[in-house]
Amino acid sequence: MADLQNDTREPGQIKGFEKFISKFRADRDYNLFLIAGLFGGIAGGINTSIFNNYLNDVYHLNEQARGLLELPREAPGLFIMVILALLNFLGDIRIAMVGMLAAGLGMLGLGILSPVYALMLVWMMMFSLGTHMIFPVTPSIGMTLSRQEEYGARLGKISAFSLYGSIIAFTFVFFGFKFLHLSYQAAFVCASVSYVCAAFMLGLMKRNKTQIRKIKFVFRKRYTLYYVLCAVSGARNQIFMTFAPWVLIKVFNLEPQTFAILGMVVAVVSIGTRKIIGKAIDIKGERFVLTLEAMLLFAICIGYAYSADIFPVGIAVVVIAACYVIDNSMAAVEMARSTYVRKIVTDPIDVTPTLSTGVSLQHIASMLVPVFGGLLWAAIGYKYVFLAAAVIALLNLILTSRIKITKSNDELSA
Repeated sequence: MADLQNDTREPGQIKGFEKFISKFRADRDYNLFLIAGLFGGIAGGINTSIFNNYLNDVYHLNEQARGLLELPREAPGLFIMVILALLNFLGDIRIAMVGMLAAGLGMLGLGILSPVYALMLVWMMMFSLGTHMIFPVTPSIGMTLSRQEEYGARLGKISAFSLYGSIIAFTFVFFGFKFLHLSYQAAFVCASVSYVCAAFMLGLMKRNKTQIRKIKFVFRKRYTLYYVLCAVSGARNQIFMTFAPWVLIKVFNLEPQTFAILGMVVAVVSIGTRKIIGKAIDIKGERFVLTLEAMLLFAICIGYAYSADIFPVGIAVVVIAACYVIDNSMAAVEMARSTYVRKIVTDPIDVTPTLSTGVSLQHIASMLVPVFGGLLWAAIGYKYVFLAAAVIALLNLILTSRIKITKSNDELSA
């Protein structure tokens, strides 16, 4: 500690700083994980703001080509179960670190190493591989650093820090593209640097905080409902991820800076909703949260489908943008599926393999649904893509009603 006699700070400042350091050290790994999430949020926010416009402006894709692009983009997610099994000797924290580095490499490639479409596909898949490695281990790490009674609240805080990073990213994209003539290439490079910073924070965490798994694959009958929920969720999510921004770009001509504004709104709203969802999981349970999600998503699908028919163009774009904000603000509901798994597993070691299996199953739907969605849009219009999503939301509601978690965790109704 520095010599207090030579310290020019006021006594109150010294005590406040020492108190902060003491508090940080008391939960060091969790706080480092939050900082990593902040940097990851910055990188992800930049990508979210610009990627679809990048595809439209640089490669001039139509709706069919955009749907087909999801096949290679989501392919790493399909095989994530195998990839994580091969890397299981690293443990969750090191897997997340490798994932951040892979995502950063992908962003760098998109920025400066994609002179042709074929090379862009390679770097896009590298980025996708990294993010899909991070996705299933993030809740596992967060729950490992938490007590069971605070799973939801802690995962909510982790998500909130990611959103703080997103707000920084959206602000950067808005001012960069609106006033500074920022290029797509420069933005991707900035995202790459942020992913590297996130990896560095993960590298500072203690490896033994997450258990290195001896098992590689988990398929158990008691997890069947979770697997089905993942597949249905993957189908519905991918329709929104692929075609909701594409409607705003192709039909209503929204630019990157407008998506940055929408992203800021999503992030600000989500900071609150993620904490609320986290607490709701702890108090009301997973079934309650997932049921509300399914009902709201059905309404959002109808909004996407019929707004342009009901309202003038100016109002329709506002309604669809509002649907976009609400839809993206609900991403934290994924926590409920993660905590559901944590509560029904027979062995805590099953958590990450089960989550990664769920991610792989999600991506079977994620790869196929956009292809048919693009063909459906080209044949009869985008409205019917979202009507199909509404049917999927109803199926999700029916499946969610079958969730049951007993206190002893000995029973799973499916």
